[in-house]
Amino acid sequence: QVQLVESGGGLVQPGGSLRLSCAASRNIFSTSAMGWYRQAPGKQRDMVATITPSGMTIYADSVKGRFTISADNAYNTLYLQMNSLKPEDTAVYYCTSLNYGSWGQGTQVTVSS
Repeated sequence: QVQLVESGGGLVQPGGSLRLSCAASRNIFSTSAMGWYRQAPGKQRDMVATITPSGMTIYADSVKGRFTISADNAYNTLYLQMNSLKPEDTAVYYCTSLNYGSWGQGTQVTVSS
């Protein structure tokens, strides 16, 4: 089993940027696809971005061109760089190990003026 801990959420104005981090308890990026998901109040949890061990990425249409997922194997950390944020990006963001089925506790992102 692997533990995942997200950080980096907060309140940001529309058009601003945030970088989310997800620290893994051990090195799993070479053996597991990883992902960022988000859940807004009253809505289902949706995929935001995923990355495979080979570095292939997939993005939800709503974030393409604005968000970037990356993984740092040396520090066992997954990132989500979020630019040009919109109010509709407001949600709790979760990281997950798609192969191990582990989820972090989530970090709140609020985009508001």
